[in-house]
Amino acid sequence: MKEFLEKQGVKPSAKVYFIDALSFMALGLFSSLIIGLIIKTIGQQLNFNFLIEMGDLAISLMGPAIGAAIAYGLGAPPLVLFAAVVTGAAGASLGGPAGAYVAAVLSTEIGKIVSKTTKVDIIVTPLVTIAAGYTAAALIGPWIGEFMVLFGSWIEWGTEQRPIIMGILVAALMGLALTAPISSAAIALMLDLNGVAAGAATIGCSAQMVGFAVMSYRENKFGGLLAQGIGTSMLQVPNIVRNPRILIPPTLAGMILAPIGTTIWVMENNAAGAGMGTSGFVGQIMTLKTMGFSGQVWIQILVLHIVGPALLTLVISLYMRKIGWIKSDQLYISTGGK
Repeated sequence: MKEFLEKQGVKPSAKVYFIDALSFMALGLFSSLIIGLIIKTIGQQLNFNFLIEMGDLAISLMGPAIGAAIAYGLGAPPLVLFAAVVTGAAGASLGGPAGAYVAAVLSTEIGKIVSKTTKVDIIVTPLVTIAAGYTAAALIGPWIGEFMVLFGSWIEWGTEQRPIIMGILVAALMGLALTAPISSAAIALMLDLNGVAAGAATIGCSAQMVGFAVMSYRENKFGGLLAQGIGTSMLQVPNIVRNPRILIPPTLAGMILAPIGTTIWVMENNAAGAGMGTSGFVGQIMTLKTMGFSGQVWIQILVLHIVGPALLTLVISLYMRKIGWIKSDQLYISTGGK
């Protein structure tokens, strides 16, 4: 059986389902829901209906995009990949982003098992894939979707009741998820994280990206600053494996700033921006969409998402370099200039 599964490209593991699949799910989300929200927001600010309609269309196709992205990430053959567009849509309609994830993963793996095993593959493979995905979406999707949303509401409630402690926890955990090879964006959307909790998550995620960009400028120069600051801090994962202490400065920065964003300068966001940090400035765009485009909001974003994380991380990292916890070139990334 093991040999057969390997032959069909099915390799069950936590890495495949909770790292690879979630990472590709995030790409599907960005290519539909998140970019759609950005386009729609721009259209609303410009009062341009064409962009608003374009954004609405992209948002509505979140499920199919998740299905296709996960199937592609799991190495699905063509018929399975195309059928996963349907299963992703089914999962999203019945269980939201979490439902789309479950339906896409299960249908893709089952579809891969039957792929090219019969003489009528063009019928059997998409039929089995869609049947498996829709069944999972109908039976499991709603339960998972409701639980994730409920869990997200608990986090939001906890952040409102204990803004300092929960703000610190949310910022730290979501920030670490962003830098780790899993998807903070997918987690935020599956939890339907909104309000102050989403604001704290955005601060934590921004601190990771801006923090790593600034603290590694010595090694990576301007190219690394851009790659990490508006790209992804995940580029530091190989360095983190070699020296986990480099996570301390940006994580601490987020934990220090988050309580300010949950108590003094209250920051809010929506689920689409909560796990994005400064990647493409999506976290900031969604913050503006949620809180409005006033000068006060712009200042809060500048201080809590960019300047604050940069300064705090730099100070902490310089001290850690001084005491030998971070050594020369331990922050170097291959895409940065030197």
